[in-house]
Amino acid sequence: MVKDGYLSELTALFDRYHVKLYNFFLRLTADKAASEDLTQNLFYRIIKYRHTFDAMGGNFRSWAYQMARNVHVDHYRQQRKMTDQFKHVQDDHYNIAGHEEAFRENDFDRLNRALQELRPDMREILVLSRFEGLKYEEISRITDTSVSAIKVQVHRAIKHLRVIYFKQQ
Repeated sequence: MVKDGYLSELTALFDRYHVKLYNFFLRLTADKAASEDLTQNLFYRIIKYRHTFDAMGGNFRSWAYQMARNVHVDHYRQQRKMTDQFKHVQDDHYNIAGHEEAFRENDFDRLNRALQELRPDMREILVLSRFEGLKYEEISRITDTSVSAIKVQVHRAIKHLRVIYFKQQ
């Protein structure tokens, strides 16, 4: 119905998906403010491109995650351009030697740090499959890749994540 111009129906879709999509962006960026902005941009795009939704070709969830991927890619490209233009110096007190040994972190924090060290494509495939709970068929449609290729990518990403995770001790 949103496709046909009934934008009031978007409220139900927003209520149903905004937290999941925010968490998707948060796991990809590890930045709350950026994730809020990306979620907002995504729903603007959903309104703008609502006419492209094809109910026969898939469900709204797959279509929304496809658009979310595009929003994230655009954000990543913009960030990369900005970092190419400026050198950033971080005064990050967590990089001080011995600080991490001063306290014991839980496994969830280690997992999130390891996830952030993965290449963006590996992180995205794991977030879609393991955190967002999308089926391989849905991810296949979103990424325009075969299901078997998705299975291989997930396997490799988990293997790589495992190596990073256990190096963090």
